[in-house]
Order: sequence, then C-alpha cells, then structure tokens
Amino acid sequence: MRLIGLDIGTTGCKAAVFEEDGALVTSARREYRVELPHPNWAEQDAELVWRLAQDALREVVAAVSMDRACGDEIAAAGVQAAAIGLSVQGEAVMPVDAEGRALRAAILGMDTRTDRENAWLVERFGARYLFDRTGLPVHTINTLPKLLWLRDHEPDLWGRADQFLLYEDFFVKKMTGRAAISRCLASRTQLYDLQADAWAADILDALDLAPERLATVRPSGYAVAPMKAELSASLGFARPPLVVTGGHDQACGALGVGLTEPGLAMVSTGTAEVVEVVLGAPGSLGATRIDEALYEGHISTYAHTVPELSLAMTLNHSGGLLLRWFRDTLGQTEVACAESSGLDAYDLLLAGVPNDPTTLLLLPHFAGSGTPSCDTASKGAVLGLTFNTTKPELAKAILEGLTFELRANLDVLRSAGIAIDELRAIGGGARSDLWLQLKADITGIPVVAPRVTDAACWGAALLAGYAAGCFEDLASAASAAVHLAKRYEPDPARAERYCERYDLYCEVYPTLKELLHRL
Repeated sequence: MRLIGLDIGTTGCKAAVFEEDGALVTSARREYRVELPHPNWAEQDAELVWRLAQDALREVVAAVSMDRACGDEIAAAGVQAAAIGLSVQGEAVMPVDAEGRALRAAILGMDTRTDRENAWLVERFGARYLFDRTGLPVHTINTLPKLLWLRDHEPDLWGRADQFLLYEDFFVKKMTGRAAISRCLASRTQLYDLQADAWAADILDALDLAPERLATVRPSGYAVAPMKAELSASLGFARPPLVVTGGHDQACGALGVGLTEPGLAMVSTGTAEVVEVVLGAPGSLGATRIDEALYEGHISTYAHTVPELSLAMTLNHSGGLLLRWFRDTLGQTEVACAESSGLDAYDLLLAGVPNDPTTLLLLPHFAGSGTPSCDTASKGAVLGLTFNTTKPELAKAILEGLTFELRANLDVLRSAGIAIDELRAIGGGARSDLWLQLKADITGIPVVAPRVTDAACWGAALLAGYAAGCFEDLASAASAAVHLAKRYEPDPARAERYCERYDLYCEVYPTLKELLHRL
C-alpha cells in the first residue's frame, strides 16, 4: 500500500507518495509567500497554504492515476492510499472559528514582534523555569509569546476565536473535523510541560487560555480519523485515507533519515538551517552538563516523533532563505537564463566559485541570529569586499557564512560532551555537492547524504504507515529504509585553512554587535 507525506514548510509545501520501503513514487510542490506587513512581522495566509496543499495532493494523486504500472492500486473511483501523515513548520499559530477557518494570518516562527511579551514571561516565570518546564529558551520564535501578543493587541479576535491552532492541527481539522496535534509539535510551543506530558496548566492560566482552546495532544503516528469523504473524493482518492499525526518538520526529517537512537545527528538545510541530535526521553536531562550547555547556548529540546526520545535543535533562521534572497535580489540574469535553458538558477550562480576559501566573511544574521547567540536585533554583514570581488565569490561567501554558523552550534553541542561522528544531510541544500563538501571541510565532521533528501515527507509517510499497520516497529522501519548514498570527508588541507577563517569569523559578531544594534 502506498503512503503519503505532506510537508508544510515556511515558503512551500510538498506532497509525496512513497512505497512502503521508502521508494519515492512521485511528488509535487507549491510555493507561497511570507508576508512582512510591518517591521519584525512575518505572517502567512493559512487558508491559501491549505488550498495550495490540496493542489499538490491532487497533482500527485493524478500522477499515480496515470501510472499504468500501479496495477491493482488504480480503481475506477480514484487512487488508493493507506494513510497520509503531516510534517509541518513549527511555532506558527493562528486563531480559527468553530469550523476551523483561520480568522487572521498565521504568525510565523520567524516573526520577532514579541520582545515585550518575552520580557513579561521572564518577569512572571523566569527564563530558567520556562526552559526546565518546556525545554525551550525564551525567544520570539515560540508560540507562547505570539499568543500573548494576540491576547493583548487583538482582544476582540482573541475572544471570538474558537481555538488557536498550529499548522498540523489546522490541517488535521480541515481533513477530519477534529483538532489533534502531535506531542512532538505541541512541545515546540513553550506551552507544553515535558515532564508532566501535558499542556502546562500554570502557563495557560497566566495566558487566560483554557486548554480546550488548544488541540488535543496525541503521539506522533496516531490515526486521528479517515479524511472527510467529500474532500477525499475531490482529491482523487478511491476511499478516504487515514489522517495521521506527524510532527515538527525537522523531527519528521530526523525520523526520515533514520535518527532513531541517542547520539545520531542531522543537518537540515531548507528555508532555515537546523541541526537535530537525538537525546533520551523528554524532560529527563535535569541539571546535567548537557542541560547546562543547551541552556547557555539557547538550544531547545523537545519530543521526537519516536517514543521515549527527544531532540536537541540548533537553529539558523537564514539558511536557504539567504541563498534565495541572493538569487532573487542579485541573480536576475541567472534566473532568466535558467528559465530559458531549463538549468537551475542556483547552479548558475555557483558556477565558477573558487575551490579555496574566499577572502570574504559573511555574517548570516539577515533575520537576526538563532542559536547560539540568539540575538534578534543582529543584522547581516559582509566584510572584505573589494573591486575584485565577483558574484560567484559572494555566493560562496554566503555558503561559508552559513556553515561557520553551523560549526558554532556544533561546537556548543560538542562542548557538552555530545559526540557527533557524522552529519546526515537533508533538505534542498543536501542536493549540492559543493555545499555538502563545504560542511565537511568547515565542521571537520563527515557528511552523508541519504537517497531521499526530502526526508521530512518520508518521515511523515513513515508515521502514516505505522498508524495504518504497515510497520510493527517505527524505529526499525525508519532504519531499514535509510540508504546513505554519498559520503563527504573533510579535506585536510582545506579544513586547516577553514579553521583559520573560522577563528576570524568568531570575532565578527562580537565586534559588530553594538553597531548592528544601533542600526
């Protein structure tokens, strides 16, 4: 039986159909915008995202219908699929009415309007208390301060809203009529008590928010209900597939690339760049060396999609979004050439980049900094420009700056005694041999790329298959499906030169911090 993973990212969604062994049958993607209506705001039309996700689902279902090799899986009434699982961007939140219709744009994780709300939270609870309870440092990314902002700035809407949902429970309600959220995604909100394994009652009380106005928490891989019959038919299914809880897109990606035991790590390069490292059970760290290092580095921990495991997550907000900005702002020539030739605009931008380190240093804080400095007032910077600087050098400097920031996060994890022997790479950046080799050279850690780099979709599909009874053991099924296709070892000579450049990079943010804040 075929399985579907639906990934709802920050700038695009993807629907993918898989065989039970992880082989990709077909996929379809739709892109959408992040709206920036005011400084520090980042919002999105959730109803538009829902419509585009349906379009992507229709496309893959139609593609399977046209594949005559599918044999008995094609029925006269449409395509048969066992279940559909969801992988979604984290922290975004939207108020909805009783029918599940969004009452305003979703406030995204990258939105940074909530400094005052966070100051109130620190005064009310204390930063360390919130970290110990929820696993999350105080930050504008979290759902909790976004809800505080809605309560205080849009009180009429706050009162009218039936519930406040994230993208997973928003989609599940659209598909089934029931608002259910995975424990994995719930634990990304700063509203969830990891040790009590429930919504944090005292935090909800401080917010004046009844738990009924949030979705019901379920484990990842829980079959909520069959898809609504009318919706199922409109998408082309022979009969309604099960709709299954999935989780945070990075956690689904971790599952999809086989991170099912403590110590395994991945780097995901999509809109943002994230490192995920598997740890023990959620809420089990306590006052340990690892716990202290994570707190000092503003690194969050939350529930994995795999039972009894948690994830430590580093975050660089810029990631692939920075390369996309470069393409859209300075790469119009390459974009036009790509459209006429069928080539990839990014490949054209990176053609002819130097093999050795550039003489530039780029601070990739275009949306503020994530971990480990966690400074939302920081800005991007490029140092070392001359009249001899070329566009390919600047493109490579972007990759270098992003990867220096990656190493800074890995250094925090390694300082806590977390051994990282290899990084499994997923996301759009995992399709670039240049970038993967650069990651190995700068971090000094071997990087491996799996056969399926869109691991978030596969992780969601795995959870769907688990709920449908296709797999007896989730971890075993994930490990069995992983095929590591390429391995990138650090080049000793380049690694040494990049160590020298990294030492300089580590001076950039401290040197520019005050000036960037004044800007």
